[in-house]
Amino acid sequence: MSDSSAPTKQRPGWIRVRRLDLASEEQVSTTLGGLATVCQSANCPNIGDCWGRSTATFMVMGDKCTRACRFCNVDFGKPEPLNPHEPAQLAQSVRELGLKFAVVTCVDRDDLTDSGSAHWAACIDAVHEVGPEVQIEVLTGDFKGSEADIARVVRARPEVFAHNLETIPRLQGRVRHKARWDTSLRVLRLARSIAAAEGLPLVTKSGIMLGLGETYFEVQEAMHLLLEAGVEILTIGQYLKPMDRPDKLSVERFVEPAEFERLHDYGMQIGFAGIASGPLVRSSYRAETLYAQAMARKAAG
Repeated sequence: MSDSSAPTKQRPGWIRVRRLDLASEEQVSTTLGGLATVCQSANCPNIGDCWGRSTATFMVMGDKCTRACRFCNVDFGKPEPLNPHEPAQLAQSVRELGLKFAVVTCVDRDDLTDSGSAHWAACIDAVHEVGPEVQIEVLTGDFKGSEADIARVVRARPEVFAHNLETIPRLQGRVRHKARWDTSLRVLRLARSIAAAEGLPLVTKSGIMLGLGETYFEVQEAMHLLLEAGVEILTIGQYLKPMDRPDKLSVERFVEPAEFERLHDYGMQIGFAGIASGPLVRSSYRAETLYAQAMARKAAG
């Protein structure tokens, strides 16, 4: 069992984070115009790399989450009402950054009757309106398993529908707050089936973290379950405990790069269209490249 009060393990040499260039930070921050990013809220280790390339993962629906997952640095609390201007602000930032591929995620909004699905659709529509050529990846919550809410987002026509399982089934209850493995699999299955029924070229994606107490065999089992649910792209990365957050889970172990490489090869062998697997991999890291690789593999049969 992981104990959040246990001493923090020293990070090994392969966990190296690129420092953020201040000029890049200023440029991206100015362009964002007050929009939240998961890069900042989640203390992503890749912020220096991504912001240095003028890319960012936008976070919509506020910066307070209605769930208190024990791995996440985003603040738990009562959210503010939705900002009706946010879709337009998001679209403007995407245009000013010159993005051809935009990744958008969100906090969980269990306080809303539709879990924020209408706001999601409005955000996607707004980006498409200012940039019809812009490809969009959405990283959503579970919408409490609601088919109607999932369909609303899918019908807004994002290129990628992502929903992370975060960890293996055995550890779900300890790692994720108010979430279930079977509900999350249902979300991914529904997204894929709705898109297929309506002829929409949607790609489904998920992600898991290592270092929380899982075994190699359990990770392989989880990969098979995700593949059976129709997931086409998978990201696998190292869990890193948020700084100055004693309420969060401690790292059980730092997984060596060679193990990530084995999982990458195994995943491609069993049928995933695209996999990113490495210590610093996060769901949205180099998402455009991974999507292109997956599409090329699918096209090749």
